[in-house]
Amino acid sequence: MTPTDISTAFRHARLSATPLPGYPGGTVPATLAAAYAIQQSSIAAWPDRVAGWKVAAIQPQWRDAYPDERLCGPVFAASLVVAGIDTVDVAVIRGGYAAAEAEFALRIGEGFPTHTRFESAAELRPYVAAVHAAVELAGSPLPNLSSLGPGAVISDFGNNTGLVIGLALEDFFGREPAGWPSETSVNGLVCGSGSAERIPGGVLAALLFLANSLASRGDTLRAGDWVSTGASTGVHPVGVGDLVEVRFDGRQVLTLRVREAAPRSP
Repeated sequence: MTPTDISTAFRHARLSATPLPGYPGGTVPATLAAAYAIQQSSIAAWPDRVAGWKVAAIQPQWRDAYPDERLCGPVFAASLVVAGIDTVDVAVIRGGYAAAEAEFALRIGEGFPTHTRFESAAELRPYVAAVHAAVELAGSPLPNLSSLGPGAVISDFGNNTGLVIGLALEDFFGREPAGWPSETSVNGLVCGSGSAERIPGGVLAALLFLANSLASRGDTLRAGDWVSTGASTGVHPVGVGDLVEVRFDGRQVLTLRVREAAPRSP
């Protein structure tokens, strides 16, 4: 299969809400460049605009083959919900991959200069208008996508299927990262806890990676974009019918009801 064929297979499976039996063509992209080329092809053909990005860590066992600490993928406008404290219905492909992740999301207040690389995370603080509680809904039509490694994950929109934004975390940078605890429950059972300290190097380090990664591909961040910075309590598998609750700072709760995705028009 060509990279275009792989992109087409993933896009059609997502739009039709149909699980895939295996990685399209059977061969996972062997390099970061090959994986991002598929992702960019899919973004160009997807019937929606990019409204933000997810950033996730690449686990150490994969870094010889994929030599980056992180990866990224797009969040589309139709799958981004600014919920405040409301309960939100989110959709996953039955038989595919789905997981919930408690995240600290950055709202970009000022567009980034194009074709510009940054040297330090501290340079990016002026571009952040606010930090919000958030939940990333990871998802793919391929049930074993995550276990196939970064090449597979990147090529299918970074394994993202939605982002739910909660309330702003006031004076976020006035505390140490460990001072921002988070906890995730699925169907009433606590399945993970952590804090902003779990984001390697902090949320601005995630933003630094993303800004430079986009610049290397001729893209940039724009005012109003959202950036989810990485899983703070772990990656928690979910399925149709599950209820997910994520608590930030011991009080702010986001609640997600997981339903079955319906086919969408191309």
